[in-house]
Amino acid sequence: MARVYNFSAGPSMLPEAVLRTAQAELMEYGSSGQSVMEMSHRSPVFEAIIQETEASIRRVLNVPANYKIGFFQGGAHQQFSMVPLNFMTTGKADYMVTGNFSGVAAKEAAKYGDIRIAASSEDRNFTYIPDIASTEFRPDASYIHICHNNTIFGSVFNEVPQVDGVPLIADMSSNIMSRPVDVDKYGVIYFGVQKNIAPAGMAIAIVREDLLGHADPKTPIMMDYTKLLAKDSMLNTPNCWCIYMTGLVMKWLEQDIGGLENMQKLNEAKAKVLYDYLDSQDFFHNPVEKPYRSLMNVTFTSPSKEMDKLFCEQAAKAGFVNLKGHRLVGGMRASIYNAMPAAGVDALVDFMKEFVRTNG
Repeated sequence: MARVYNFSAGPSMLPEAVLRTAQAELMEYGSSGQSVMEMSHRSPVFEAIIQETEASIRRVLNVPANYKIGFFQGGAHQQFSMVPLNFMTTGKADYMVTGNFSGVAAKEAAKYGDIRIAASSEDRNFTYIPDIASTEFRPDASYIHICHNNTIFGSVFNEVPQVDGVPLIADMSSNIMSRPVDVDKYGVIYFGVQKNIAPAGMAIAIVREDLLGHADPKTPIMMDYTKLLAKDSMLNTPNCWCIYMTGLVMKWLEQDIGGLENMQKLNEAKAKVLYDYLDSQDFFHNPVEKPYRSLMNVTFTSPSKEMDKLFCEQAAKAGFVNLKGHRLVGGMRASIYNAMPAAGVDALVDFMKEFVRTNG
């Protein structure tokens, strides 16, 4: 059976070149006589893998020297708890709620201190990003937290808050490595890897060094950034396979794509094809206000829920899978992460045109 076009929001498709390398190395990595899934995380072979993976992230994302990079279990949801436990030094933090996951993060943080919702786009069902310039942040907040790209609702921050003395912490799970990032604007960047980086089962955090060392004394050892980073992400056995796969994806970004500037151009071109079609007709509708449309997650609806269901069923039979929208919004969602080829988006648009012709 031929590979389908997988539009899943995560776990998502991986670059075919990466999968083929992993396939070729599955039984034996290099001349080690063993698979990465079998080798000790303390072995010199794996130590070289994790060190090169970290170095490649630093190169691709241009991470400054005063930031630590760590590999964590528990996904981004665990980071929702780790952030306040480690960084809420004043007992206060400001959150911008622009979608489901930023709301979950704020509720989790509220268990540990005074959480203020500085701005929210819930009033229009998260179809826009609140104006940064008119948003007031507390000068004594320990940090400001945002979810940079909203996977479920399909919106993205084009500008980010910058308040002197108040670090910005961002969940970038669904758009990391899709375009260059000015890491200096952030105190912490974290992301689950299952969308643009690797198989599910790991999160990566990039933490400015001066923010470390202030965790609540009750913080569990496995949720203390300082303790985990001090052990080079190997306080316990890490997710060795995800780390290895992350390294392969970084190599693909560097060597095959040519860096994040080129990746951004490719992603913008893919998204333009789909958004231009959505804007050119009135059968399908994208609800997100144009300035805030995500390049990664494109949401749309047809004239009825019944038609949405029919579209997803027929699309799956045609080889376009996982297009059903999240239960919170319904409709459809095409997640067009880095690994989705332009041909996949072109083919989806052709299928949408034919569906309108036969059902419109």
